[in-house]
Amino acid sequence: MADKLTSRTTDYSKWYNEIVVKADLAENSSVRGCMVIKPYGYAIWEKMQAQLDIMFKETGHENAYFPLFVPKSLFEAEEKNAEGFAKECAVVTHYRLKNDDKNPGKLMVDPAAKLEEELIVRPTSEAVIWNTYKTWIQSYRDLPILINQWANVVRWEMRTRLFLRTAEFLWQEGHTAHATKEEALEEAKTMNQVYADFVEHYMAIPVVQGVKSESERFAGALETYCIEALMQDGKALQAGTSHFLGQNFAKAFDVKFATAEGKLDYVWATSWGVSTRLIGALIMTHSDDNGLVLPPNLAPVQAVIIPIYKGEEQQNAIAVVAEEIQTQLKKRRIRVKFDNRDKFKPGFKFNEYEFKGVPLRIAIGPKDLENGTVEVTRRDTLSKTVIKADQVVDYIEDTLPKIQADLYTKALQFRDQNITPVDDYSAFKKVIEDKGGFVSAHWDGTAETEEAIKKETKATIRCIPLHGEKEAGTCVYSGKPSAQRVLFAKAY
Repeated sequence: MADKLTSRTTDYSKWYNEIVVKADLAENSSVRGCMVIKPYGYAIWEKMQAQLDIMFKETGHENAYFPLFVPKSLFEAEEKNAEGFAKECAVVTHYRLKNDDKNPGKLMVDPAAKLEEELIVRPTSEAVIWNTYKTWIQSYRDLPILINQWANVVRWEMRTRLFLRTAEFLWQEGHTAHATKEEALEEAKTMNQVYADFVEHYMAIPVVQGVKSESERFAGALETYCIEALMQDGKALQAGTSHFLGQNFAKAFDVKFATAEGKLDYVWATSWGVSTRLIGALIMTHSDDNGLVLPPNLAPVQAVIIPIYKGEEQQNAIAVVAEEIQTQLKKRRIRVKFDNRDKFKPGFKFNEYEFKGVPLRIAIGPKDLENGTVEVTRRDTLSKTVIKADQVVDYIEDTLPKIQADLYTKALQFRDQNITPVDDYSAFKKVIEDKGGFVSAHWDGTAETEEAIKKETKATIRCIPLHGEKEAGTCVYSGKPSAQRVLFAKAY
């Protein structure tokens, strides 16, 4: 814990990786491209999962679980979806190993155990779920179906980074079926708003809601709604997506229903998801050169109490005060830890919890006992305040929401300062290269222009914003008419 972090301004990528590893969030596994999520990192994911699960259920969704394996024929049924994920698929071809006669002690794939049909390890679950829905849906009375799945998926990434892009990751994926286009569209928009509310209110990260350009849409979607966030290095990160799938999957899997009028029609669909990359977003939005900074709403430990003492007598006297504070904080549902380990010095503990981003640190020493005080340190500002011991519980309860709000405000100010409107291509290129952030520019709506800009600058259209004034203009690249500005950025 004592090792100093690489500075964000010196090497942002190295800084990020050091935080993930040194804050005990995750580490690379022996499986190429995969990660081990350690208890502290998983505790953050559990907080995210728990709150999202509440929000999903409040909007009428239920949890279910579907198989990890997708028969290749099912995967191929919706062509655009299959083509979009084909290069990332892991494929199971055999179901048994046997002893290798030529290499004693080694195993080999049994050629006789070849599967009749290859199985795709799910990169996403539309295919297997819509094949299941075919048996669930006969009539309009069976609709809507509002299902969410908490699961893992595999996408065979070549270049991986802990949390942000790994071959296997955890996520949730919602899959819903509807009787009308309007209902499905409303569902896709609703879930995108749920994601925006979660990321802003719990992660303290401001987002821009929008839709993707056609080339950036989810494979098989007619419309992809998204939330885009801006990291401290000026790169964008897609924090969540919600897809209007039209009737594409219903047609691919022949999922029809009898309407109230007695006609047969194809079902309308949506899918939506967020993943453990949100932990990466959390790190990159708030953390500093002293380590992780966690918003209180998602911090596994919101306050830690650290005793400072010499000898058993002081230790016992301080423990009485610390345990009482801990008890009172727990009664107010504040996640608190009293670290009374005697194998580590206070300085080590201070550094440890600062690095792990615990929002508030309460230190109690011999002088505090004499004065009836404690010292409270905020992790976000590193400011210290001496508080009367009998007032510290109220102080902690009042300060946690202030930290949450301050983190959001700071991130919002950074985001807004790094949205740069430009009206010509030379300015566009200069901002992308020198400043970074979101570039607000007119686009003529063509894939050709979008691809040309991406090729020349590595900037992509992050979203076509849903909110804000729509002003007509001319495309920054082609000079052709444009209906509104869109947001470009380099992205993760």
